[in-house]
Amino acid sequence: MKCKITNKELKPFMSFGKMPIANGFLKKKDFKKEFFFNLEVGFSKKLSLFQINEHPKPEQMFNKNYPFFTGSSKGMINHFKEYSKWIKKHYGKGLKNLLEIGSNDGTFLNNFNKKKIKVIGFEPSSNVANISKKKGIKTINSFFNYKNVKRLKPLQKKINIITAANVICHVPDLKNLIKGIDFLLSDNGVFIFEEPYLGSMYDKVSYDQIYDEHIFIFSVNSIKKIFELFNFELIDVIPQNTHGGSMRYVISRKGQMKIKASVKKLLKKERIKDIDNLKGCLRFKKKCEKSKKNLIKKFSNFKKRNKIVCGYGATSKSTTILNYCGIDYKDIKFICDTTPEKIGRYSPGTHIPIVSMKHFYSNLPDVIFLFAWNHKKEIFKKEKKLIKRKNWFAHIKL
Repeated sequence: MKCKITNKELKPFMSFGKMPIANGFLKKKDFKKEFFFNLEVGFSKKLSLFQINEHPKPEQMFNKNYPFFTGSSKGMINHFKEYSKWIKKHYGKGLKNLLEIGSNDGTFLNNFNKKKIKVIGFEPSSNVANISKKKGIKTINSFFNYKNVKRLKPLQKKINIITAANVICHVPDLKNLIKGIDFLLSDNGVFIFEEPYLGSMYDKVSYDQIYDEHIFIFSVNSIKKIFELFNFELIDVIPQNTHGGSMRYVISRKGQMKIKASVKKLLKKERIKDIDNLKGCLRFKKKCEKSKKNLIKKFSNFKKRNKIVCGYGATSKSTTILNYCGIDYKDIKFICDTTPEKIGRYSPGTHIPIVSMKHFYSNLPDVIFLFAWNHKKEIFKKEKKLIKRKNWFAHIKL
């Protein structure tokens, strides 16, 4: 295993076993040709960087069949409204050009006045990119990399703000991505992005954050060290609740802006909690193994008591839980979801049927496994009548 940035050898400290494509919800006829890879993780001491080793090609994960739509979640719609307001408040002065990497269906960019600000989205998955285009947002249906960015020559060094949300961790070639940012970002511009936070994953033991799309799980330390290699610096960090615990990072060109106290504060916290070293990784590994053991025991008890279990939310995260713990269609009767593109298909690797919410309400189980635990507040508000009547659980503490 080699670090994807330094290219130096890394020793994997944990394997989650064979994994399918996390968002690869499939039809029954495709079971035999399903793709698997070995999901193992390593840690770069030099960059304090948590990363997976093997992963599918980006084109296998992000294509015309990508089943995630940002606008399908009220929680994410509201979050992106807040995110855009925050940007306007802190970095909106003189804003003329804004670009989003991984713009999905345009939910975030739709919060900006397109008559006053030139907004551009880069989105490799054509199905969600087309939705963004219908909203009147200029959307480039390709991956954000230096080769594709060079085509925007008139905008070289003219983009005031480049943004992303839960996207940068998906990019295996970060050096190429940062080269593209460097090409477009103005001298006093900022790169603002949000990513699942390593510290939150350690605290919650939410190992389901680790799957093919999440090539990296960042910390404040790792982001600081990575961007310093390219003459950028981390100037601000703001913790977020999205995706089960994220961090908002603000990057500027070196020496252009004052570094806020929040950066120093969180760097110190990470040192104290071993988030910046291998010791924290090994502690996390033990907790994952314990969590797996407890979940298998829980399902064994359900079986002994003849309890019918279903899953709530056909998430990409659930793929890691189910395949790592060996839980499949014999243990879970079905998984309900609201996404039309998933309904009628089967869960990756474990082949549990994905059904509609109508089917769920007509066939209520005894126990509900909340895979979409990071949307707990939104879901529990929606399902308040079922909260008291049914037993809900997750692989983490709800």
